[in-house]
Amino acid sequence: MTVAPGWTGALWHLYAEIDRDRVLAVAAGVTFYALLAIFPAIIALISIYGLFADASTIGEHLGLLAGVLPGGALDILREQITRITAKGSGILSYAFAFGFVIALWSANAGMKALFDALNVVYGETERRSFLALNALSLLFTVGALLFAMLAMAGVVGVPVALRFLGLAGETDRIVDVARWPAMFVVITAGLMLVYRIGPSRREPAVRRLLWGSTIAAIAWIAASMLFSWYVAHFGSYNETYGSLGAAIGFMTWIWISAVIILLGGEVNQLLEQRAGSQPAV
Repeated sequence: MTVAPGWTGALWHLYAEIDRDRVLAVAAGVTFYALLAIFPAIIALISIYGLFADASTIGEHLGLLAGVLPGGALDILREQITRITAKGSGILSYAFAFGFVIALWSANAGMKALFDALNVVYGETERRSFLALNALSLLFTVGALLFAMLAMAGVVGVPVALRFLGLAGETDRIVDVARWPAMFVVITAGLMLVYRIGPSRREPAVRRLLWGSTIAAIAWIAASMLFSWYVAHFGSYNETYGSLGAAIGFMTWIWISAVIILLGGEVNQLLEQRAGSQPAV
């Protein structure tokens, strides 16, 4: 489809592409697989983290996501983490030995669903072999888990470093301020990697992914904060859905996140079309 000149034409084209690609419906499919994947991912994360540190501290680090994730979502995650870690190190070792591969494979389904959705956004069909696709998605899944571990290690290590530098009294304020730019940089970099490798196509130049990744990162942080605030002050999920209210709120947040990620891909695709050439290698 030819992109009309000017930003007005570009925005109309973007809207048409979002409608044609059924982004909202495709994001709902990603949400379904993400919900199936998130708890196996937690099991895999705890299994790995428990080999090197006290896995029970994972729940304590969720406080850094306050204001981004809805309160109900934090409660669900904290409850699952507490339930798993309460089984003790012997059970964790058993889970690692016999259940880690299954948990990792289940978590991998969410990543493959995202890759498939990006193929829809970019108008591509999956040309990678079964082994290549699963190897790539597993690599992304393991990478995400390892990054989560490093992030949690940083949460522990930063206060120690600040105390060493004589800034112990400023720890809370520094962490509270620094988490937002750090979150923005990490999300932008992660999205650029997903947009570059996720779709089944020739890998584009990094510079052509920057705008979509940046816009999606800003939109995700803003939308997550607004949705968290809405749920805390005006949300009526518990009144409408009863005991399922927290789960419905969590599912809605995942859907919003998936929509924003796909919109970032649409922006990248639009800019590539406006450039008038195929993605550079």
